Amino acid sequence: MTVAVVDSDSTEAPTALARGRGGGGPASKRIVVAYGFWIFILSDMVMFSALFAAYAVLSRNTAGGPTGAQLFNLHNVFIETICLLLSSFTCGLGALSAERRQPTLFLLFAACTFALGVAFLSIECTEFAGMVAKGAGPSRSAFLSAFFTLVATHGVHVTSGLIALVYLTAQVMAFGLRPAVLRRLLCWSLFWHALDIVWVGVFTLVYLMGDYH
Repeated sequence: MTVAVVDSDSTEAPTALARGRGGGGPASKRIVVAYGFWIFILSDMVMFSALFAAYAVLSRNTAGGPTGAQLFNLHNVFIETICLLLSSFTCGLGALSAERRQPTLFLLFAACTFALGVAFLSIECTEFAGMVAKGAGPSRSAFLSAFFTLVATHGVHVTSGLIALVYLTAQVMAFGLRPAVLRRLLCWSLFWHALDIVWVGVFTLVYLMGDYH
């Protein structure tokens, strides 16, 4: 049995005995990257919280213009919600396939996730175009300004997520599921699931509650 000896005159403990050092050394790169990415996601959630608060305050300030009940098509919103939730499911399956080093399955689920994300954005863009055509653009009222800011910000995040997915898929095809690529894939998966959580809030606060105002 090995006994560690600490010099009583020394002011520093040996690295092997130092607490919070991951058993004698710094944390692994995977842990550091995951920690940093969680901070990024939490900061994003703070931003969306501010947008939700602004919408809640301004949702009844229509300035005599159309209300959510007059504008929203819940049938289309249900379809785009299903698309995004299914994309989160296929994203999870893709992440599991990547961790199990199954590149073919990962590429299949990545393609499904991308297609569902594009379908979601297509429905959302069609909704925006229809509202603008009716004269209900973001400058019409405070309600519509808050609506377009909140929902479009989420849409921009979905678009950036799809672009990142294309980039990561290209990396998998070029380099395989090496540790660095796998770390990026898992971080992207966290980001995509976070967008689903935000959309549940949008669906509830903006569409379901707004349809009865």
